[in-house]
Amino acid sequence: MKHEDILHRCFRCGYCKLPSNYTDINCPAYQAFRFETYSPGGRMWLLRAWLNNEISYSRRFGEIMFSCATCGNCVEQCAFPNFKDLLLEVFAAGKEAFLDAGQVPAPVRDYLTKVQLHGNPYGKPGKKRPQWAAVLDIPVFSDQDFLFFVDDVGAFDTRGQELARSVAILLKQAGISFGILSGEEVSDGNDVHEMGETPLFEKLARENIEIFNQKGVQKIITLSPHSLHAIKNHYPALGGSYQVVHYTQLLAFSLGGLKFQSNRNNQRITFHDPCYLGRRNWDYQSPRMLLKALPDAQIVEMDRNQKNAFCCGGGGGNLFTDLLSAEADSPGRVRVREAAETGADVLAVACPLCAVMLEDAAKVEGLENRLQVKEVTEIMADYL
Repeated sequence: MKHEDILHRCFRCGYCKLPSNYTDINCPAYQAFRFETYSPGGRMWLLRAWLNNEISYSRRFGEIMFSCATCGNCVEQCAFPNFKDLLLEVFAAGKEAFLDAGQVPAPVRDYLTKVQLHGNPYGKPGKKRPQWAAVLDIPVFSDQDFLFFVDDVGAFDTRGQELARSVAILLKQAGISFGILSGEEVSDGNDVHEMGETPLFEKLARENIEIFNQKGVQKIITLSPHSLHAIKNHYPALGGSYQVVHYTQLLAFSLGGLKFQSNRNNQRITFHDPCYLGRRNWDYQSPRMLLKALPDAQIVEMDRNQKNAFCCGGGGGNLFTDLLSAEADSPGRVRVREAAETGADVLAVACPLCAVMLEDAAKVEGLENRLQVKEVTEIMADYL
């Protein structure tokens, strides 16, 4: 197993499952189950014992490994700089070893099978990918400045499609030249990569890279921070080097092309940092710049924000596998309660996975009439 030589370095000090002020639990899986085995340190020790033939595979062991939401809190908080940056790679390698042995939880197997067969976890044909844009006048990419790459959730989930349309409309209003593909593309593969299914990830990435290069794509706007991460950080090694930005980053530099006015609502807005924009790609300010540009809007922060933000629980494929459950201590429900405690009217998100996870959590918590979960450009549209 790759990186097995560093498993012994972890002695479970516990910092990895906490924020930097140590006030709460910041590991999504540990928050949900409260067993040490679900913490990053617990996974390290389990993998070491497994490789030493001290324990064998079990259904629970598989669920522990694949319940990791890949949020990166462990990397941020680990006290050991010599190996902290490898933690998520260690867990991906462990998952890859389980996959190679044919030992994975059924929801993981089903997720990967759909992606393998259809190019997306919804099992939908590729020709339906651009249907989210059917009511908009968006050209197919040819010679525009940017390709707007919409991930699986934005393409196929009803709520995700609303986000994709909202972002596209605001990009047009900001005067940005962009086009979309007509369904040739497949999943960006980010969560497949985080699950340790390297061959499938490389297959997906190479299919997309071939299409991008055929079309002459040089600059890409992503809807999802997960797409940003995959295309920016993993595609170059496979021959796909592009200038990649998340839509909030591009809009933050295009604010001069947008004119806002007060809507007299004096909304209180709190922002949920997406893990793959924040901790995984070090941008905490672009979405906040957009929200702070809105007249009369009051921005309030949750106690856990920016590098200490608490994950919604949707990463690592958990949006589809649901290995983190929907009980009261599940990450999404904990997060919407934290947002409500700020007194905010709106919980702002900048990721389609976060939108789906947190909206569902708000409904289960009975907060949907008190706390609206809205994507950043949906909020901005109210002030244009």
